[in-house]
Amino acid sequence: MSRSPSPSLRLVETGVKSGRPATKANEAMHPRVMSETAFNSRALRSAAYYSDDTSLILNMDIREGLRLLADAGVEVNCIVTSPPFYGQRDYEVDDQIGLEAHPSEFISILADVFDSAGEVLAENGSLWVNLGDTYWSGKGEHRSGEAKQSARRFGLRPQDKKGDGKWCVPKQLLLIPHRFAIELQDRGWLVRNDNVWVKPNPIPDQVRDRCSMSHEYVFHFVKQRWYYFDKNAVGRVSDSGSVLPPLDTWEIQPVRGASGRHKARFSEELVRIPILTTTPPRGVVLDPFAGSGTSLIFARKHGFRVIGIDAKREYCDLMVEQLRKVVEEEDAEQE
Repeated sequence: MSRSPSPSLRLVETGVKSGRPATKANEAMHPRVMSETAFNSRALRSAAYYSDDTSLILNMDIREGLRLLADAGVEVNCIVTSPPFYGQRDYEVDDQIGLEAHPSEFISILADVFDSAGEVLAENGSLWVNLGDTYWSGKGEHRSGEAKQSARRFGLRPQDKKGDGKWCVPKQLLLIPHRFAIELQDRGWLVRNDNVWVKPNPIPDQVRDRCSMSHEYVFHFVKQRWYYFDKNAVGRVSDSGSVLPPLDTWEIQPVRGASGRHKARFSEELVRIPILTTTPPRGVVLDPFAGSGTSLIFARKHGFRVIGIDAKREYCDLMVEQLRKVVEEEDAEQE
């Protein structure tokens, strides 16, 4: 995951006095941030679908986008994202992730992507991944005309096929989130939390023989023991006045009535803790599966710079539209 910074990358140290020894823990709390000059380089702007002084949107396959960022010497402080869940959506783009024949293949490909993302993540940065689970069906193509399931019932999904008799057997919960986390752990990432997103009043599962699912996971990964984390940004104040870290269970209402332009959006509240705790002032937040741009919009509203990657042009248009609204609102407040 680690790499030597590009000679062309101009970084600034924030809060560390030159010539003064510091412990690794202290260094982690004063991370380097990418310079304005490097962020606004001609190479990045020319490749971007959209760019301004605080935002870069890349309309390309995630693997191509990550290679571009690495070659340009980009270093981000926080990666927060929600990749496609296994077998849940057909995004109708070439080489999409999420429709692999076997869940082990999906996990391997996804882990490869995040290893590549690690190349542009600062050594004391954080990676946050929201990932849900799914069941193996084995019943063949879904025939129901239920409108509420139209987004997920797009034909013969991988989990509708017969299966391998091991992981993939009917009614089996695949345990994809934790299998994925263990795979990253085996590749050298440190797992700090498997935060649980609890969804109050979820859409009920139409099942008769198990509990209705009402949670997803948001894993927190880091590259080394010491990393930037500011609990004061979102912490809980104890009776004695000390600041406690946030809990690892987050009760957040899912986004309802998602627009036809993106059917898998999530609330800005879901990215609040990841972004505010692990992004230093003027730091850079990357969402490599940017989708509707929730992470980018929240980060931009809080003064951070942002980079989003998505292969679907329609989603990039949606991100640009929302980013421009943020700029317009800021300009209106200054008038």
